[in-house]
Order: sequence, then C-alpha cells, then structure tokens
Amino acid sequence: MSKADNMLSILWLLKVGKRMTAKQLAEALEINIRTVYRYIDALCASGVPIVSDPGHYGGYSLLSQFTEAPLFFHLDEQKALIHAAVFAQEAGYPFGESLESAVSKLKRYTNEKQLETINRHMVGFDVIKPPPDSSLTDYLKDLELSVAESRTLAMEYQTSREPLPKSRLIDPYGLVNWKNKWYVVGHCHLRGEIRSFRVDRIRALVRTEASFVRPDAFSARHFFMKSLLPDPAQPDKLVSVHIVGKPQALDDLCNHWMLGHIVIERSETHVHLKLDEQMIQSLAPYFLLSYGKAIRVLEPLQLKERMVAIVTDLLDFYQHDDSE
Repeated sequence: MSKADNMLSILWLLKVGKRMTAKQLAEALEINIRTVYRYIDALCASGVPIVSDPGHYGGYSLLSQFTEAPLFFHLDEQKALIHAAVFAQEAGYPFGESLESAVSKLKRYTNEKQLETINRHMVGFDVIKPPPDSSLTDYLKDLELSVAESRTLAMEYQTSREPLPKSRLIDPYGLVNWKNKWYVVGHCHLRGEIRSFRVDRIRALVRTEASFVRPDAFSARHFFMKSLLPDPAQPDKLVSVHIVGKPQALDDLCNHWMLGHIVIERSETHVHLKLDEQMIQSLAPYFLLSYGKAIRVLEPLQLKERMVAIVTDLLDFYQHDDSE
C-alpha cells in the first residue's frame, strides 16, 4: 500500500482497537516497525491526537474526541455507502475498481462486530438491472474528467437516423444515467445549443486543448427531464387527456416518470392529464397500450386513433409474417 493508505490504516486500527503497540501495527500492516514510528510521527505532526503510553501494557491510542470526528463513519453510514456502491456498479459506474477498493477498505478497518452487522445487512440486498455495457467505460471516464476540468471534446457521433457518424465539438456540462442509458449533456458547437447525446452512440472521442465556462447553477438532470416532459409554461400547446380504468392501473400510470408530473385531476377511476402533441404521437400511445383493457382513453380522438393505428399495424405485421 502507499504511504497515505498505510497512515489511514493506522488511524482505522487505532480507532477500532483500544490500544496497539508499534509491533502490533507493523504486523497488521505488514511493514517495518521503523516505518510505523515514522508514520506515527507524521500523523502527530499533522495534528492527529495520538497518545503514547509507556510500559508493559502501553501502546498507541487515539483521544476519545477524535474517534467521533467526521473522518470516521458510524455503522449506518457504512451500510449506506456499501448499499450505494451496489447501485452504482449496476448502473455501469465507470470507476468500478476504485469503488471496490474503497468498499474493501471500509470493511477492512471496521471492528469485528460492525463487519458482522454490515455483512448481515448485505445479504439479500440486490439490484436487478440489465448488464452494464463495459465498452463504454473509457468514454465515461473521459467524459467525467472533461466535465470536471471544463475541457471541450471532439467526437464522432451517430444518431439512429444517420447511416454514418458526424464530427462534433461539445462542451460537456454533465452526465446523466436514465433508464439504463448514459447521456452527456452539453453545448453542441455544430447546432449552437445545449443538447444531450447517448454515450453508446459515440464512435470516437478525443479531449482537446480548448476549455469552456460552464453556465452557473446548470443542472444536467433538470435540462434532460425538461426536454422529455411537456412545458407547463405553454398551456396553449397542451392537449387534455381523459382516461378511466381500474384504480390500481391508474395508480401505476400516475406514478410513471412521464405522466406523474402532468396529472391535472385524479379520482379513483378517472385521471385528467395534459400532454403535448409530440408525446401524443410518439411515447404516450405505446405506453398506454401496455395496460391493455385495464384502462380506456376517452379523449382526445387523435390519441385513440394513434393507438388504433399502432395495433392495426402490428396485427398486419404478424398476419403477413412470411418468415415461417
């Protein structure tokens, strides 16, 4: 381990143990006893209150006030960090090795009782998500670093509608993980506006020497969600949608990320929403069809017609399927 790791390890060992000698510390860390003395001196010089008790039953210990310092996590904080690590790894967090190393240190330097409790809480705690795409790790690392350092990126990006990728310069403002996909939000030099780009559609990525100034208080999450949801500031462009159905189905519908923000009125068997034209023609009908006969769209007519068209097209597709 590095010098910093060993010094932190000494702190953890002194926190979880009542008193330890230099020999015990050296054996625990597998380092020379003289190195322990140097690290203890360095810690004391930096202001850490390490107490040295001489004699046969002596050794090093920490002042009780220091063991309560924010540097150390209590049990609930340790448990929360380890649980959060599970979510991060399943989402395809690009710094997985560092995350595993941090969790290992957290477990290594807890006392036996705490470790037993943490392991007990970890049993049965799982997150079920599609396997993360490991091929994106390098891109995500470059993007995260460029966001932090405000560095402009040159990339080759291919949309679903284009046969070949296009060259673009972007100023990355932030990364968003949404519905198991990673997106980078930033200023696109080609379009001259802030846009979001799916990371799995990036074909090449190079950090440039150019830098940029990130807008004050900019939220990549807020921008991303605003681009997906109807704009309540323009009510004249929204269409009323009335749906009746079983209470459980309507509960689930109203809790959905897309529709939960735009509920106008709700009763046990009826819900009134407002959607924009684009959503009525694209996302909404496909989502509503997944409820089958549990709900019924009363209006608008255009939404009902769009749902009928989708079902008719699907029926025709399978009735004339000549693959068999």
